Amino acid sequence: MAGDLVVLVNPAARGGRGLRVLGPVLQRLRRGDRPVTVIVGVTAQDALERARAAVGEGPEALVAFGGDGLVHLAVQAVAGTPVPLGIIPAGTGNDIADALGVPRRDPLAAAEVVLRGRTATVDAGRIGPDRWFAGVVACGFDSRVNERANALTWPGGAARYLRAMVQELRVFRPIPFTITLDGKAAEREAMLVAVANTRSYGAGMRVCPDASPYDGLFDVLVVGALAKSEFLRIFPRVYRGGHVTHPAATITRARTVRLEAHDVVAYADGERVGPAPVDCAVEPGALSMIVP
Repeated sequence: MAGDLVVLVNPAARGGRGLRVLGPVLQRLRRGDRPVTVIVGVTAQDALERARAAVGEGPEALVAFGGDGLVHLAVQAVAGTPVPLGIIPAGTGNDIADALGVPRRDPLAAAEVVLRGRTATVDAGRIGPDRWFAGVVACGFDSRVNERANALTWPGGAARYLRAMVQELRVFRPIPFTITLDGKAAEREAMLVAVANTRSYGAGMRVCPDASPYDGLFDVLVVGALAKSEFLRIFPRVYRGGHVTHPAATITRARTVRLEAHDVVAYADGERVGPAPVDCAVEPGALSMIVP
């Protein structure tokens, strides 16, 4: 497998619809008789073990064919190694690809980036001793919506998250947080806290529009306590980053972040991490990524 492109595939991306373009993508990657190996895990843990084994053999690159969840899994395999990670966006959000300039809605164009792009050294976030993330850690209203959405069996896709959001809004109250940035702790009631290595999550919500994976810092957004009506009024602004001008929103840059709160679960790159407290540290240059 050494020297191969290893393509890690999520067969469930976009409800299985992503597989429609897998064949053309593989054909593009194999152009010129380039060796390409495909791995598909039976479970997420199986996929991670296969990806780690493949990375251990020194391939030319690991390529994630899927959405942000699969990129998150692939990052666990390549972080801290010299093996670069390419992305073929085939999920719903594809925010990490977008932050790196990879075409988020054109898998064949993304395949060309894998073939012709350059390798860039970018930052990664570390959660605790051994969990990595490339994009955003969410804690608060958005993570509670994720918890609800993951428990729903109907409807599918983005409609499931809309239903979960409506349900959570009925009962949500501002959450008392203790937020420690670079060792300085402060207590604050907040609607949500986001720790961002890249600018967006949730299919284009620009939660920290100026966050960069090249600067060795997190952008930490805190949206303070608001009436539900006001929260609903400003929430749509997140898709263009306009929420940051609201008086309740603050963004601070930090290298280390600790979030403490009762009955709150953290999510990283859309994947469940677990209950707070959660400790995040930026690791400059921990990832090699294939970018345009």
